[in-house]
Amino acid sequence: MPPLAELMPMLALLMATGAFFWSLGYQSPVLMQICLATSLATIVVTSIRSVTSHHRKGAVDTAILRGWGPGIALGAVAGMLTATQLRSATLVAVFGILALAVGLYMAFGRAHWRLGEGMPKGAARAAMSPAVGFLSVLMGIGGGSFGVPLMSLYGLPIHRAVGTAAGFGLLIAVPSVIGFLIAGVPPEGRPPFTLGHVNLVAFAVVIAMTLITAPWGVRLAHAMDPKPLKRVFAGFLILVALNMLRKAWMG
Repeated sequence: MPPLAELMPMLALLMATGAFFWSLGYQSPVLMQICLATSLATIVVTSIRSVTSHHRKGAVDTAILRGWGPGIALGAVAGMLTATQLRSATLVAVFGILALAVGLYMAFGRAHWRLGEGMPKGAARAAMSPAVGFLSVLMGIGGGSFGVPLMSLYGLPIHRAVGTAAGFGLLIAVPSVIGFLIAGVPPEGRPPFTLGHVNLVAFAVVIAMTLITAPWGVRLAHAMDPKPLKRVFAGFLILVALNMLRKAWMG
């Protein structure tokens, strides 16, 4: 069950990063930006490992990466620039809306749904590829949450979609993290050991957690019946999204 097995660790990265900061009581005006940037920094590491593994199995469509890569990278940079200009509460709301959309798709999407039998090119690709990078940065995640459903809707076999989305993750994370490292952060409420918007302590903690727990999660996902597991994870993601929206509304 590759899609969910890959998706669970990726979405857990941002949740783990946010929990790390909020549990320590930080109330920085750019806390959500720090969470996004730190999560994306961890994705640089995890995506290298993932795309290398998938490439060995011939599951990475390099033609799609070449065609979609420039637009995704540009969208990621635009997402980074947008994130640094928004209030943290606004980013929380954006994350909640996007996570709700992903959760609803996981809960109600069907494998037979199709928008076409081949990945778009021309104007459609020029519009859609930056959107993938842009939206992924605003959620602080790699390419799986939007890339896998998109490629599946255009008929790409699921194993190939998952492997290619790992490449999307690198195209999203690398340029956006470089931007987040360069961008200045106000000192008020900034956690210690923060370089640009990336907190090095949280980065190390999340990477360690991922290396230890991700194999367990993948084994669990493969061992269980995928349908109820997918519904449970979708329900959990929807609850997280609604809670984020509640916080944004109240704050």
